[in-house]
Amino acid sequence: MALLVAALVKAAFLWLILRAPAPGPLDRRAKALRRLLYLAVAYTLVLWYPIALLPDGVDAAFQLALWTAIDVLYLLVIRWRSRILRVAAGAVFAVQLVGRADELLDALDLPELGSRGIVELGLLLSGVAATVITIVGQRRDGRWSRGTQVAGWLSVGFYALGIAFSVLWGRIFSGNLAMVVMMDAVGLVSTVWIAATARELPTEGRLADLAPARRRGIRLAVAALTVLPIIALIHPEQNARLTYTGWSLDCFDRPSFGDLKPAERDAAFLCRARSTEGGVPPMFPDSLSDQAVLAYGRALCRTKDRDEQEAILKRAGSARSAWGVDPWDLVYVCPQIVGATHPELLQSTAEREAANDAYIAEENAKCRDPWLRTKGVVQATATYFLFVDGDPGYLVHDPEDEAAEEAAERAMDRVYDDSTQIGVAGSAALIGHIEDVSHLCLTVKAFRTAPPQRTAGWDQINEVPIVSRSGRLTVPELGEGGEVGAGAPMPNLAIAGKGRYRLRVYVRVDDAGQEQHLVVVFPGASRKRLKLKP
Repeated sequence: MALLVAALVKAAFLWLILRAPAPGPLDRRAKALRRLLYLAVAYTLVLWYPIALLPDGVDAAFQLALWTAIDVLYLLVIRWRSRILRVAAGAVFAVQLVGRADELLDALDLPELGSRGIVELGLLLSGVAATVITIVGQRRDGRWSRGTQVAGWLSVGFYALGIAFSVLWGRIFSGNLAMVVMMDAVGLVSTVWIAATARELPTEGRLADLAPARRRGIRLAVAALTVLPIIALIHPEQNARLTYTGWSLDCFDRPSFGDLKPAERDAAFLCRARSTEGGVPPMFPDSLSDQAVLAYGRALCRTKDRDEQEAILKRAGSARSAWGVDPWDLVYVCPQIVGATHPELLQSTAEREAANDAYIAEENAKCRDPWLRTKGVVQATATYFLFVDGDPGYLVHDPEDEAAEEAAERAMDRVYDDSTQIGVAGSAALIGHIEDVSHLCLTVKAFRTAPPQRTAGWDQINEVPIVSRSGRLTVPELGEGGEVGAGAPMPNLAIAGKGRYRLRVYVRVDDAGQEQHLVVVFPGASRKRLKLKP
């Protein structure tokens, strides 16, 4: 509805703008002013687009030169009939030109005349004042009709509306497309006033009007020159319509399928299909329209293997056809098909988090404290989740040590130095697992003195030195969305504060293949590595 109303308003304004100039003699200054005013009209309707393709400094310089000439000719051509009024007009025009000069300095990255916000407000207010004083001059001159003066006052109203819209209503109507469309249409009233000012410039002794046929021909020619460039910018439907690209702001979010409304799911797939995240090529080339990408996506849903997917991607011109497409991308265009084999992909974020929390709680419940009767000063038991492949083990470290990352790297390098599979480097100890497991049961306890060794029932027992430089020693926990770490909060094992500690590690594998670890920490200055069992 807003587009229809805006189209009617623009059509009416365009008809007023394209009215033929009033015939009559003009002196040299009036001729120059008319041409410059029509140039300003042409800039608003058409010329802004090609000029916008040039560097910003070109546009700012053009505007400054154009309105400097127009303001000077206003002072010379309009019959102000008052020296004070002419001086006031000159002062207002000067302020307006200073604002435009500041815009040019900004475009050229040169030092500006003042704060950007203050200068923009000053330019807006000086534009209002310049319009008002020009209308007063037109009225005193007597050449301009009442309709032209009304258009001028309406343009003043538009300036006021623009100030209110940007200062008071900008946040209220943020994202309201109808309001933006209507403001753009109403803004043409200023162009109507400029065109009317140029049209009614002739002095006394007007010549006879042009023949109606000639006037219509002129209007049609000008309308064609105005409208045809705009029509040329409208692409035919068969060309690519790219609603989303890999750099679209909306595509940086990765919402879960269950968090999206049905109308938003196609957009989510388009984001993934055009993503270049990580420097990889997009799934589909930009030469394909949104509709074509969605059609190829639904075709990929019906494939039975990677070979069929590769054939479809090749046909679409994909630069990564051999990669195929993953179900977590296709779920947005065919949830029924993907959900039948991967129901977890249909979950919302809240559902997925709840399911993950339930899984972690269930795994933690499977682990028991192997020293149930020996209480530590602090202790905890939980499942420690590892990467499925290639994860050497878990850390006991001082996370607040300034060299924590370096210590962890050195500990990882040393984990396979001997059969104990414990790598130690200052404030970090990396403890390896002996079986190929994805998670293990971990119990940590801290004591003030060394507890009894109690070697019975364990496959390996080793003791190594470790340092706490900040007064903390702990085990990493599962972070938000993390896949590695302890499934429950881990205590600070450095119960005596900063200093040297002994780290004793008990390891065994039960009959079900579950690997269990007991980590005991207590103060101790010894730097020896002890192999207590076997």
